[in-house]
Order: sequence, then structure tokens, then C-alpha cells
Amino acid sequence: MDLILPSSGLIFWQLFGFLALLFILIKFAWKPMLAAIEERETSINNALKAAETARNEMANLKAENEKLLADARLERDTILKKAQDVSVKMIDDAKNEALKAGALMIENAKAVIETEKKAALADVKNQVAALSLDITEKLLRKNLSDDKSQKDLVDGFIKELKLN
Repeated sequence: MDLILPSSGLIFWQLFGFLALLFILIKFAWKPMLAAIEERETSINNALKAAETARNEMANLKAENEKLLADARLERDTILKKAQDVSVKMIDDAKNEALKAGALMIENAKAVIETEKKAALADVKNQVAALSLDITEKLLRKNLSDDKSQKDLVDGFIKELKLN
């Protein structure tokens, strides 16, 4: 049983050593240990507060970034819509200009055709007149070979001129 239960002297000296160690620790090491523990607790609390602040700032930055992205998308959509509207307007303007140019070309072609038609008619009239004069001259030479028939013809023309 000696091995299981310690003797009273051993207990006394262990108690004395423990109390002496406790006194020395309280006198010299307790305050620095408590100060270190308090300092560590303060630094942990400060780190937790800084982490919370950083998390809040990150959430704010994320929200701000999402807002900026939404604004950029809206602006992009607006710019694309304006560009599409401008391209549609340019296409419509080009179509209108092409239609106007086509109509102008048609009008010019009609005017040229009309001018050519008038020139052709004038040419035909001139040719008909020249042929008529040739035929008339040949007929008159044949018919008016004597002086009396020429006088009668001139008198007839004079009468017609006075009546008109």
C-alpha cells in the first residue's frame, strides 16, 4: 500500500513547493501573463472588428460593382439601340435617295425620249416637206410649162391670200 498512498512528509513538501511556486508565479508571472492574455484578447477583438469592417466594405464594394455593371449594361443597350436606330434611318434615307435618283433618271429619260421624238418628228416633217417640194416642183414644171397656166396659178394664190 505504500505505493498507492504517499507519506505525510511527501505531501507536506509537495504542498510547500506548490505554494512557493504559486506565490512566485503570482508575484512575478501572473500579471505579465494576464497582461499578455488581455493583449491577445484585445488584438483578437480588434482583428474580428477589422474583419467585420472588411466584410462590410467588401459587401458594399460588391454591391457598388454590381450597380456599375448594371449601369454599364444599360448604357451599352442604349448605345446599341441608338446605333440600330441610326442605321435604320441611314438605310431608309439611302432608299429614299435611291428612289428619288431613280425617279429623276426616269424623268430625264422621258425628257430625252420626248426630245428625240420631237427631233425625229421634225426631221420627218422636214423630209416630207422636202419631198413635197420636190414633187410639187416636178408637177409644177410639168403642169406650168406655158405662161398662161402660170399666170392663172399666181392669180389664184393672190385671191386666196386676200380672203384669209
